[in-house]
Amino acid sequence: MEKVGVLVVSYGAREAAIVDALTRSKNYEVDLYIADKQRNPFNAERAAQHVVIPDLDVEQICIFAEKNKDKIDFAIVGPEKPIIAGIRDLVEQRLRVPVICPTKECAIEASKVQQRLLFQEIVPEVNPRFKIFNPEDYRGLEMVKRAVYDWLDILENEAVVKPDKPAAGKGVGVWGDHFVTRKQLFEHFISNLKYGSVIIEEKLDGEETSFQVLSDGKHMVPLPDVRDYKRAFNDDRGPNTGGMGSYKNTSDVLPFITEAERKCELEVATKIFEKWKSQIQDNSALRGVPLYLAFMHTKDGVKILETNSRPGDPEIINILPLIKDDFVEVCFRILEQNLTQLNLEAQASVLIYKVPPNYGGYAASFSSLAQKAYVGTPVNLSNSYNLAAKYGDRIRVYPGAMELRDNGTYALKSRAVGILGIGENIEEARQISLEGIRAVNGGGLWNRTDIASKLHIRQSKKHMEALRRKK
Repeated sequence: MEKVGVLVVSYGAREAAIVDALTRSKNYEVDLYIADKQRNPFNAERAAQHVVIPDLDVEQICIFAEKNKDKIDFAIVGPEKPIIAGIRDLVEQRLRVPVICPTKECAIEASKVQQRLLFQEIVPEVNPRFKIFNPEDYRGLEMVKRAVYDWLDILENEAVVKPDKPAAGKGVGVWGDHFVTRKQLFEHFISNLKYGSVIIEEKLDGEETSFQVLSDGKHMVPLPDVRDYKRAFNDDRGPNTGGMGSYKNTSDVLPFITEAERKCELEVATKIFEKWKSQIQDNSALRGVPLYLAFMHTKDGVKILETNSRPGDPEIINILPLIKDDFVEVCFRILEQNLTQLNLEAQASVLIYKVPPNYGGYAASFSSLAQKAYVGTPVNLSNSYNLAAKYGDRIRVYPGAMELRDNGTYALKSRAVGILGIGENIEEARQISLEGIRAVNGGGLWNRTDIASKLHIRQSKKHMEALRRKK
């Protein structure tokens, strides 16, 4: 069996799923060289070499790769931070090791302004109404306040405030969620404007889908739609998070959208990909997952909320275990620019995250003294892993923000562990995932219980039916 060395740049459960896909290769013996944000127990157990780089600094990742460059055939990158910082450009130029992720030039999530302008050029019909506010365009607070309020008049206050470059200010703010008065909105806006440009765009009413494409730079292979749950608590309440769970249907189409609506998504993504590709000199620059689009299906048709140049967390986890092809061979086809199709099992999958108490705020149901007693204790995943005896490959356990220490495995501040269930339908996959989640012990961890529930899916269907009647 041929030996292959792979550098994996890792952040959480998404990369554990990538590691899982690589190590399940039937045609290659895979040696993994993993640069990780923490000592992830799943990755550490499977790596030939494992190094912790807490800030995922690209220079440090490159130094680690350089020590092993004669053993590494290619690299694959999951998290956005090193992609935005140009990890591919650095490793390929310095080490001549090919990297599966877009180049720095194509890391479009680095700028929400750049995203909106690109979409305005290529697919203006799917852009929500938006206005860009640049700090240098205004002299004094009153001038910018007047401009913001005039725009809010047009939007009838139904607005979303987005800083161009996330990190410095207060981040994205939504009317009705983060503020209910213009004064509150303006305070949020100003807190971001002092760091750079800010977009105010219309708030959209609809149902959201996640649409990802896998690409070799020349060809675009669309992946099935996935539904993500961003809110912390049941019934889509509480603050936005990185995603509490997600589900995929047995087909490419989610239960609440039509084949025609999926076709529209595909047409939009293809337009963006082909036009964007034609504007870039390097025909491999869009390698990896260059488009991870958040679509909103509204009464006016499909709209784009945002895009990223990385695989979705958790959305890619719903898809990776269902790929029939040898994943190492898929990677080689990407590098050879010969990826024209992907074969997937016609099954549903449901991913549920278990998270620490301070993730997204404390859940009301996790306030008892008995539950609080487990906060900060080691997390035991063995009962979840043992369910493989019952379900085989239909259950997958992917540690995320978890750290292996001398006296056990501990949850950190973000999503601790994702449990994926695979089934003949969504409900079967959901029940497997929930059983795995219930088997996780320790750490005071909690989870949403309504991910992919029949009730939630039924509500999405009714919402879409009502929106279609308004067209």
